[in-house]
Amino acid sequence: MEPKKQRSSSDVTSTSASRGYQMRKRREDVEETRQRIVDAAVELHGSVGPAQTTISAIAELAGVQRSTLYRHFADEVAVFGACLSQWFEDHPWPAASAWELVADPAERLGVALGELYGYYDVNRAMLGNVVRDMAAMPPFVEELMRAQVTATHEALMAPWSAVAERERLAAAVWLAIDFRAWQSLDEAGLTSDAAAELMTEMLGPFRA
Repeated sequence: MEPKKQRSSSDVTSTSASRGYQMRKRREDVEETRQRIVDAAVELHGSVGPAQTTISAIAELAGVQRSTLYRHFADEVAVFGACLSQWFEDHPWPAASAWELVADPAERLGVALGELYGYYDVNRAMLGNVVRDMAAMPPFVEELMRAQVTATHEALMAPWSAVAERERLAAAVWLAIDFRAWQSLDEAGLTSDAAAELMTEMLGPFRA
């Protein structure tokens, strides 16, 4: 009986490298499949809307089976969460920190509305679908959207801490930054800049 051939150190190194490559490739494939699923969800939410987006439609657009999708996401809520995170990463909400550098309250409002309405304009398809279908989405979606708008509202109200009729002004500013307010002005034919200017002028009496 011939003695068992000993593996050389180079053979061991080569085998380890091969296994390492296979594991890395497997992880990359898993991540690539997950990303395709998320991208498909984002595309469908932006086109037909969340309420009309089914798990089957996401899987079909991503080129995977439903069973594969569920290996990456426990349920539809998890898909919504990943979709929302991806979209906001690619389309970050306007930063209120930049407006805080504008000391004059009226000027700050005009700058903020100009930027916010521009953001609404560029992202009208997705935001319009999300607002329209909010009732069909998990509660955390509305909570996140409200948190974004609330941060904007607080940044705009900060300089007016002692203004008369502050409660009415706060309500008016809340209306001004609402997506649906911009949507109405857009449907009336105003550009985002014109809409921001008009809304700022309309809030003039409250700031007196």
